[in-house]
Amino acid sequence: MRRTVLEAVGLHRAYGGVQAVDNVSFALPEGGSLGIVGESGSGKTTTARIVVGLERADSGRVLVHRRDRTEQRRGRAHRLARAREVQMVFQDPYLSLDPRTTVGAVLRETLRLHFPGADHAHRIAELLEQVGLGEREAGALPRELSGGQRQRVAIARALAVEPAVLVLDEAVAALDVSVQAQILNLLADIREATRIGYLFITHDLGVVRAVTDDVIVMRHGKIVESGRTADVLARPHHPYTRLLLDSVPRPGWDPRSIADARRAL
Repeated sequence: MRRTVLEAVGLHRAYGGVQAVDNVSFALPEGGSLGIVGESGSGKTTTARIVVGLERADSGRVLVHRRDRTEQRRGRAHRLARAREVQMVFQDPYLSLDPRTTVGAVLRETLRLHFPGADHAHRIAELLEQVGLGEREAGALPRELSGGQRQRVAIARALAVEPAVLVLDEAVAALDVSVQAQILNLLADIREATRIGYLFITHDLGVVRAVTDDVIVMRHGKIVESGRTADVLARPHHPYTRLLLDSVPRPGWDPRSIADARRAL
């Protein structure tokens, strides 16, 4: 039985009178892949930001290897250690990359911050190879790369700190379908090689089906259904999960009936 690498326990987060995250709990095993799905406003991205530490929960805990990440301790060493536990890959890597800095310099800066004194040149080459890039891309600026290449750089930068968990927030949503497949295959290979845990935040049930072992479905800040991905997608129990599945365009798809079902929920 695999040990739990990430655990969320009773997370709550409110904005004014809106409960964005309402008693959300889940566990991610080492080397596992968990999807969080739901429409805009479901609370999935807020949950992810709490896990990473970009937002604070009003109550509840996030644990990595049983260490509480919600404890606020000061000091640079603690902040760096906390950052190494969980890394995030965003939908648009171009916004998170310095347009004036080459790929090699981006990775070197990350390694220098977290692992001073190490052989950075060797590690940079290793990271680039791991994500399917090479020397040409190492000397390139973000604007000189394709969307898929930039996302590979973002993944390499996240992997550079050797995290226990990688949070992917709509990480392939902005890519062409063929490039999506390449990135998802890359992530599957990395997970097999490193045993890193993945937390996928997405609205795309195709992505969930392809790359996750387990899934939780969120609506209005609450988890309405959870289980093994294959079981949930094949035999959904909650009406909202069935609505999400019925909303995927296919032959005979009737958007009017989907809209009626949504209003009835």
